[in-house]
This record gives sequence, structure tokens and C-alpha cells, in this order.
Amino acid sequence: MRELQTGLWHWKAPHPEWSSDEVWPQEVSSYAIDDGTRLLLFDPLAVPDELLALTAEREPVVVLTVPWHERGTQALAERFGAPVFTPRPDSAQDLIDKFGITAEQAGDGSSDLRWLRTGGGDAHWYGPGDRLPFGAQAFAGRERNDLVLWIESRRAVIAGDTLADFGEGLGLNEWLRGDAKRDQIVAGLRPLLDLPVELVLPTHGEPVDRAALERALS
Repeated sequence: MRELQTGLWHWKAPHPEWSSDEVWPQEVSSYAIDDGTRLLLFDPLAVPDELLALTAEREPVVVLTVPWHERGTQALAERFGAPVFTPRPDSAQDLIDKFGITAEQAGDGSSDLRWLRTGGGDAHWYGPGDRLPFGAQAFAGRERNDLVLWIESRRAVIAGDTLADFGEGLGLNEWLRGDAKRDQIVAGLRPLLDLPVELVLPTHGEPVDRAALERALS
């Protein structure tokens, strides 16, 4: 774990569901921000004990950039009663549109966060354009529930799968589904370049600077 700014941490951990045929590296990134009241945990996996110790003085809050980055969320919700801010998982129709499967195969939708959707935690659903109560703004990404967050107080962008580094530097994830087009996604993210971004924090890859974001959206 390393502290990128005072009260902003980055760490990596091996994803327990990773397999050798994945296009992304086994180690994934998570981030934490101490805002003075809350300990914000972004796409958390294997949270270091030093950070968990802060929950004695800060309210832990889990923030997911995408619902399939559940990682260690359920354990944190159960242990600390942490609220969970997350985009909604795919509905049955989403799965049909994305993967061309049948209604029978789609069932009642994605299994992501099923425990949260059925009342197993304090869920706060959010989508593109929303402003979250801890000072984050959500920008549309490559899918309706794969979002990019602007954290104004840290001049930082946090990204799930839309902006990622799979070994060749930060870039726009080219794995697009349905009728998504790269130009449309880039156009939706370009307003980030009008903001005073200093850090880009991908949950696949290492933290990078504004120049990397400019290259990714060029």
C-alpha cells in the first residue's frame, strides 16, 4: 500500500476469480480516501489492516465503479454495516442485448450483488450524471453501469473497466458490447479534460497523471 496524497491510498491484490485466459492482469487496484468523516473504499479487495483500523474513527463507505467489481464488498458490508454506492447490475434485458442470449438464459438478470439487491445491505444506486454525497460526480463510460468518477477534492478520476491498463498503458477499454462506439464513449468523457484532473486511478493498472488521460481520450 502507498499513500498518493495525504489521506489517499492505493493498493493491489490478486483477484480470487482470475484465470489465465483473462485479458487483464491478476493483480487489481483498489483505493481509499479519508475525507475526515468517512473512509471511502473504491472497488475494495483485501483492504489493508492499517486502513481497516481507521474505521474506529471514520464511517466506512464502499463505492463501486461497476457492479461486477464486487470484490470484498459483501464482507465489508457485513462486518462494518458499510453502505454501498454502486451502479445497478445488468437486468435480464441488458444481458440479452449484450450477449445475444435467450430470455431463459438471462433469467432474472445478473447475479452481481444479488445479496445487496435482496436486502442484504444498505444499497445506494447511482448512474451517469449523478452527484454522490461525498463529493463524487459520475460520468458515463462504455456501458450504462461502467462509470468513471470525478473526485473534486482530490482532483482525481477513478475508473472501473472503461479506462484501464491491461499492460500497455492507460487506454479506453476496446471491449465494447452492443451498439457502443468508441467515438461516442470518448465524447462522453472529454468533459473530464475541462476539469483540473491531476490523478487518474484505474482499478486495473497503476495510478497515472493527467497526460495519460489526455492520451487515452485523444
